[in-house]
Amino acid sequence: MSNKFRIGHGYDVHRLCENRKLILCGVEIGYERGLLGHSDADVAVHALMDAILGAAGMGDIGTHFPPEDMSYKDISSISLLKRAAELISREGYQIGNIDITIIAECPMLKPYIQRMREALSGALGLETGDVSVKATTEEGLGFTGSGEGIAAHAVCVISRI
Repeated sequence: MSNKFRIGHGYDVHRLCENRKLILCGVEIGYERGLLGHSDADVAVHALMDAILGAAGMGDIGTHFPPEDMSYKDISSISLLKRAAELISREGYQIGNIDITIIAECPMLKPYIQRMREALSGALGLETGDVSVKATTEEGLGFTGSGEGIAAHAVCVISRI
């Protein structure tokens, strides 16, 4: 069974800041602040890439796309997600399904969820039904609850091609 199906988990967090666009799951969100990071800082896609790479036993995004490499400065995380999927494909794996939970007190993400699912499924060549994106708050607790940042958890199942 371990060679047929594998599961990966990813987690990421980024600080909210002024003068940046807020990009989540490849979708621009209408909000007065964005996430601070070397790339576009799409915290949900970063968590997903870690889940995908981890499921294949291939490390994390920092290993494959190091932040000190200036070629990744302000790059779209969706483009990096496509590369991560290509990396595991070369090792004989395909993605079965993904599930992401975004943790943010603000903004309200419900109006964007379907577009997020479509952006991710399109980038990965999956059916929209194989992509789940959910959003929750932390009831005012912690750094996400106070509005300092946004966090995301992601899991995915991969299998041998």
